[in-house]
Amino acid sequence: MYTPADLAAFIAAHGIDAQLITDIGETPTVPAAAAALGVQPDQIIKTLLFYVRSEPYVVIAHGTAPVRERVLADHFGVGKRQIRLARPDEVLEVTGYPAGGVPPFGHRRTVPVLIVPTLLAWEVVYGGGGDDRTMMRIPTAELLRVTQPTVLPAGEGS
Repeated sequence: MYTPADLAAFIAAHGIDAQLITDIGETPTVPAAAAALGVQPDQIIKTLLFYVRSEPYVVIAHGTAPVRERVLADHFGVGKRQIRLARPDEVLEVTGYPAGGVPPFGHRRTVPVLIVPTLLAWEVVYGGGGDDRTMMRIPTAELLRVTQPTVLPAGEGS
């Protein structure tokens, strides 16, 4: 299993403009994490793993907003039943990180990335830092550079 140290090494090795924030305390919810960091809840992102027709895709979205399978199905032109959220063991297998601490990059396997367009309104966002006690601060432009995502059309993703 990867750790925040693995993520820090990936950030350093690839010259990524991102900082890990450790020991932020108990942050079981997005509002709690936002309060601990002194930022808006919409600046907290989540990195989810979905399977589309049995192929993995990373979806980066607002931490408080659900990612609807119907939206992904419409985006890919498939039936909703061909979309599913990965199980925790699959998240660990594909990304190397435990569910709940998955960063948006530095995964065990490279998979295509999708991002909701409303995240682009923020100059800086905060995402998983490799475990449930570490967050990562990253400029949105850098997140886009590193992940090379497909930006979902407006109104999709959440």
